[in-house]
Amino acid sequence: MTQGTETAGKDRQVRHLIGGRAADSTGDETFETRNPHDNSVIGTVTRGTAADAERAITSARKAFDEGPWPKMTPRERRTVLHDVADAVDAHREELAQLETADSGKLLHQALHGEMPRVAQNLRFFADYAAMAGNEAYPDGATLSYTLYPPAGVVSAISPWNAPLMLATWKVAPALAFGNTVVLKPAPQTPLTATRFGELATAAGLPDGVLNIVHGFGGDEVAGPLTGDPRVDRITFTGSSATGARIMASAAAHLTPVSAEMGGKSANIVFDDADLDVAVPESIRAIFAGSGQMCFAGSRLFVQRGILPAFLERFTAEAERITVGDPKNQETAMGPLIEQRHLDKVHGYVELARSEGGTVLTGGSPLTTGGLERGFYYPPTIITGLANESRTAQEEIFGPVETVIPFDTEQEALHLANSSPYGLGGILFTTDLDRAHRMAAAWQAGTVWVNCFFERDLRLPFGGQGISGIGREGGQHSREFFTEPRAVMLRLR
Repeated sequence: MTQGTETAGKDRQVRHLIGGRAADSTGDETFETRNPHDNSVIGTVTRGTAADAERAITSARKAFDEGPWPKMTPRERRTVLHDVADAVDAHREELAQLETADSGKLLHQALHGEMPRVAQNLRFFADYAAMAGNEAYPDGATLSYTLYPPAGVVSAISPWNAPLMLATWKVAPALAFGNTVVLKPAPQTPLTATRFGELATAAGLPDGVLNIVHGFGGDEVAGPLTGDPRVDRITFTGSSATGARIMASAAAHLTPVSAEMGGKSANIVFDDADLDVAVPESIRAIFAGSGQMCFAGSRLFVQRGILPAFLERFTAEAERITVGDPKNQETAMGPLIEQRHLDKVHGYVELARSEGGTVLTGGSPLTTGGLERGFYYPPTIITGLANESRTAQEEIFGPVETVIPFDTEQEALHLANSSPYGLGGILFTTDLDRAHRMAAAWQAGTVWVNCFFERDLRLPFGGQGISGIGREGGQHSREFFTEPRAVMLRLR
């Protein structure tokens, strides 16, 4: 284990990974990473500077231009990435514990959901790159075909709500297609990215192929990662406002950007829906992860005829959710990420009250029962708001649901599409024709029918409107992380 995550609590020192080695910052500043459960310090992180980001880019550039990684065959890279995935599996308990301490994610979710998905990201893209076919078009004396060489150096900027899973969603395809990477994890959650970098290096990833720099946005770490001409691709997950700034920075050098940003997804329940499916799935769609999901179904539209019955069951289910220490097996919802975010979430609930909304359950921070030092907010359900209200239109990113009735299919579709966001949509109906009609007209990157957050990594992942630009997953990742090249050969 390289220096950086050897000790626990305040003594844990988290450093950059540059050129395959743990590295201190060029500056002497640090910042703390804290456990959202009790606000305790769990590590001290070296605070990266622009010079550190430039060092990491230099390392990645050299590894791409001079190193073996981009010259290896996809099958050779697959072997290494499978070894990295095996290392993740072998250290799954350790990584899950770090993820829970750093982000407040439920331990059983981190252990049985997130970490297996981290390994799956690596194996899937390694296999996809090794097995993907190329177009070839023989036409008499001419043979035309396509090559997919790696793009170069990739800047990957990942969020705090699913730290390692979303980091590897970016890193895995970038590496599988032969690129080198500089990863900037969210400053709130640096621990698992650092440990992953150590494991990947030990598993055989060549020096400089994966670099990790900790720090903040603006002119610090994120500035060079999005504005340096030596960067060939930028992949980002985070807020729409930050994504817009990244795209403006990248525009100076016409650097391609793939950005999965905010969401305010509609969840539509028709009167023919099976409530035994719709209620628990709707609960999951807003309260899983404490509502800290870009895809959260935070605008719940229920057909008027079943609204009373649905609300009764939905509210009762929400009130049965156990909120507490994410390490406890019986806990169903953990804390929010930090005090500032808790204040933001509660501010929106207060805004809803001022807009005429009625809070059916929840609505205030939890400050008793051993939760007083953490950032806990209960499942909150609000009725009486119009779809045009700020509460129903702006991304809250917390366990707050607005419930709005509708009468017709056309009205439901209009309400769903009346948002600047277009990341996801959720639909509950037993009418197959209706499901197809709605999915075809819904302005969203993903539509789930009678389920939520089922994933096939071959499918496009991204959003419309201010929810993002570009798509990743399967062939879409290959097109983004490579420079497709057409070759036309005249045969003799």
